[in-house]
Amino acid sequence: MTPIKDYIQANKDRFLEELYGLIRIPSISSEAAHKPDMQRAAEYWRDQILKAGADKAEVMPTQGNPVVYGEKIIDPKAKTVLVYGHYDVMPVDPLELWKTQPFEPQIIGDRLYARGANDDKGQSFMHAKAFEYMVKENCLPCNVKFMLEGEEEIGSPSLGKWCADHKEMLKADVILVSDTSMIAPEIPSVTVGLRGLSYIEVSVTGPNKDLHSGLFGGAVANPANVLAKLIADLIDENGHVTVPGFYDDVLEISQEERAAMAKAPFSEEEYKKALDIEEVSGEKGYTTLERTGIRPSLDVNGMWSGYTGEGAKTVLPSTAHAKISMRLVPNQNWEKIGQLVADALKARAPKSVKVEVKLLHGGSAYGADLASDAYKAAEQAYMDVYGKLPIPTRSGGSIPIIATFEQVLGIKSLLMGFGLEADAIHSPNESYLLQNFFRGIETIATFYQHYGK
Repeated sequence: MTPIKDYIQANKDRFLEELYGLIRIPSISSEAAHKPDMQRAAEYWRDQILKAGADKAEVMPTQGNPVVYGEKIIDPKAKTVLVYGHYDVMPVDPLELWKTQPFEPQIIGDRLYARGANDDKGQSFMHAKAFEYMVKENCLPCNVKFMLEGEEEIGSPSLGKWCADHKEMLKADVILVSDTSMIAPEIPSVTVGLRGLSYIEVSVTGPNKDLHSGLFGGAVANPANVLAKLIADLIDENGHVTVPGFYDDVLEISQEERAAMAKAPFSEEEYKKALDIEEVSGEKGYTTLERTGIRPSLDVNGMWSGYTGEGAKTVLPSTAHAKISMRLVPNQNWEKIGQLVADALKARAPKSVKVEVKLLHGGSAYGADLASDAYKAAEQAYMDVYGKLPIPTRSGGSIPIIATFEQVLGIKSLLMGFGLEADAIHSPNESYLLQNFFRGIETIATFYQHYGK
């Protein structure tokens, strides 16, 4: 059997070229103009899974974008790993801030730059290559199933029903996911907690048309002013969300667990330096890692109103809008939280405007099982590749479908992510450290070897 390191070295150029083919497809799920690209990306994934050695792979329809399903069954009695990933990506705006063309992958130094280089084309592609190695070398110890979706970046609205409709086909012992990060290139970690998400859009309407700000300013409520104050009042001077009932269901973390979290290597000075900020901010009484791992939060993701073009146009806008996300912790219900925030905004708004709130999407928080065979196999795999055990971490991000998998399929997920904070996912100049891409392939293949035992 060829050692995995040798196999990667011999095939690394081909691996990258095949990944480039996927990256070049602008599969932006939030933009209707890219609907044909979603189908193209799904078909590309199907072909890659078949090429890697799957017994079968197909593009399956959903109520939205298609799901790619593939499998290789070596023994019906053997353990089964279900690999999950997503082929859709975030929009590239603002395009002018990109140093490269977002859908033309380019290596600069030790990094691959492109939209999807990390999230999640690069990370999910590691699984195809690890699987390819084990099939070609005839050392695959368990059954493997693949499930690649095209709607993760818009909240996976179709996947829950698709999973319920194909529950028998998706039977597995663990769901293996690479869509998270590690602490540093030489400090491996496994994400054992994800925050949930509740995402809303707020619209404030005042007069029935835009007005002259000189003739009407000071006499008619300005929706932009009103919305700005409503949003500002959602968080107090201590970083505490002021919505009644927002914290009612939050499970408080023990001092022992907080102490364990504090052992993770973290430099607040380096954190501030990397973000070019003078000080951190957040809920009083909690550290930066705790604020993003074990506490809920509320943030404006976008605001628009009135005239924003070049030069001046003195209008009092008719409407103002904002998109707001709430990151949630275990035991918080995303629909309940969305409704609580909506109710608070409407109750606090003056009668001079009308407020409409749409609950766009969301999902529950997730906690992993650190005592499972899968987690222990992952620990050993990281030890073999990195020479040290991974640190269990709680991510501030959300993958809403992970909690849905447990609810619908009854299967726990294992989050073996190889991204880094420096990868700038969702931002201009997204990139992926090549070392992490190749080490990820090695670690995943090594996981299979341990898990199969």
